[in-house]
Amino acid sequence: MFTNINPRKILLALIDAAMIFASFLVSSLLLNGLGLITQSFREGFLSLVVLLASMMIFMIALRVYSNIWRYAQIKDFLKCFIGATMGFLAAYFICDLAGLRHSDVVLAFAYLISICSIVVSRTIYSWLFELIKYKSKSKEEKIPTLIVGAGMAGHRIISEMREFTCSYLPIAIVDDDSQKQNTYVRGVKVMGRTRDIPKICRERNISTILVAIPSVDTKERQRILDICSTTQCTVKTLPYVHEIIDFEDLMSQTQDIKIEDLLGREVITFDNQNVMQFIENKICMVTGGGGSIGSELCRHIAKYDPKKLIIVDISENGAYDIQQELLRQFGSALNLEVEIASVRDYAKMDLLFSTYRPDLVFHAAAHKHVPLMETNPEEAVKNNIVGTYNVATLSDFYKVQRFVLISTDKAVNPTNVMGASKRCCEMIIQEMGRHSKHTAFIAVRFGNVLGSNGSVIPLFEKQLAAGGPLTVTHPDIIRYFMTIPEAVSLILQAASGAQGGEIFVLDMGEPVKIVTLAENLIKLHGKTPYKDIDIVFTGLRPGEKLFEELLMDEEGLRKTDNKKIFIGSPIEINEEVFLKQLDKLKSIALSNDKASVVELLKKIVPTFTHK
Repeated sequence: MFTNINPRKILLALIDAAMIFASFLVSSLLLNGLGLITQSFREGFLSLVVLLASMMIFMIALRVYSNIWRYAQIKDFLKCFIGATMGFLAAYFICDLAGLRHSDVVLAFAYLISICSIVVSRTIYSWLFELIKYKSKSKEEKIPTLIVGAGMAGHRIISEMREFTCSYLPIAIVDDDSQKQNTYVRGVKVMGRTRDIPKICRERNISTILVAIPSVDTKERQRILDICSTTQCTVKTLPYVHEIIDFEDLMSQTQDIKIEDLLGREVITFDNQNVMQFIENKICMVTGGGGSIGSELCRHIAKYDPKKLIIVDISENGAYDIQQELLRQFGSALNLEVEIASVRDYAKMDLLFSTYRPDLVFHAAAHKHVPLMETNPEEAVKNNIVGTYNVATLSDFYKVQRFVLISTDKAVNPTNVMGASKRCCEMIIQEMGRHSKHTAFIAVRFGNVLGSNGSVIPLFEKQLAAGGPLTVTHPDIIRYFMTIPEAVSLILQAASGAQGGEIFVLDMGEPVKIVTLAENLIKLHGKTPYKDIDIVFTGLRPGEKLFEELLMDEEGLRKTDNKKIFIGSPIEINEEVFLKQLDKLKSIALSNDKASVVELLKKIVPTFTHK
């Protein structure tokens, strides 16, 4: 109770004691002067001592003096009120038992005056402190800010903006609730609805818009961000409500707008109950586990209580990063192994399979950069095709339950070596799936993954930070996009319900123009496209399409129980010819004959057209 005593606490307690004393004195003099009571000095002195001691003891017990009153909240004033009231009631009964005449009336008046004095003094102190510190930092140094949302989050954000160290100045609020129009939140006026954002930003010289509605759904957030993008303001937003870590500290969780918020569709979510049953108590191996998709797979798998998780990657840095992250999050609860190995190395992979005997294999290891594989086609064959064949063959030999290939929409009617190599991988999986008696082989195909290594958004962010320009290959180029969590959810959902031989495809809505993403990203950083930040069209790269496809014509499309996941039917392949071609392709790749590699890929993948 009396720990951490310091001069500030002692001073505050003495001030409260002085106000209680003054309140009792005023009450006693007033009531005696009006002739309402007649109380001796002895009775008055004893009543004062009892009241003062009781109120101070209860307020100390409730830790009233542990608060920093310049940051006081409602609960702090409530504790103060409760402590003073309990002290008064105790004093009342003590004086009554002691037979002190007329003390009850004086105590009641003194209590009312003292509680008002204590609460009002703290309120005035808090307001004065806020006013002084707010004025001490000139408004010119703060960033004029418009708050979207007059709810709890908006109220909290404005409170935090009042702090001395915060560089944002709340100028106005907008909210679509008609009952909140022309009301005030901590002195900041609700000046209109979301449709009025551009007008208010112009009239009030707003520099930053902060969207403080964490409970809003994806469609409504997109609508609001579309309006914000018509201004020249920098836009920040709070995470969704389920992503917020601490509602007492929202400013630190504000983030620059994420371009995926403008993709034009809802974030795809799945029921993970079947995934939990699929992963639980299984030995899971993830090749390429240090990459963007591989590491996210490891994060998801770790949540579902696997018997063991084996991360395999040739890149020690990526593997180390995800290892340390998982150890911090799960500690000894996760049985984790990390192996530095290449999927090209059959002997090393054989050793890993014989050592760990995995139940589930997620094959994410691959070279995926289109331009680099155009100039290094033999490496695409060695890593993507030979690596997949090695891991798939070992999976069948060691009776793995499920083998999941991470594929791409670039495998459909490929125009580049990377896409052709991934289509060849799909063919390997489908062929092995036809004959394996133990393992269900499947492939999961999706579009561009936002935020993955080498994807367009991180490139745009770097270019924007450098002052531009943003580079787009063609004004009409379009792509399907998905987030990393969506991609991994698709992989796990597909794997949990697979029979074998399928190519699973995610419905990703409508494709998005890359130039539109670039323009929106510039706008949401408070700049004007082609004026403040230029966009330069560099021309299609070798092997690059204007648009990607998710299915080949001959594959057809079958629905699954999940309306967002579809299955492409297997395509018939001459197995004997295919296996001979694969063997020859491996030999040519090992001889580093680039031209011959491309020519043989064209024969193996009939839909491969290459300039």
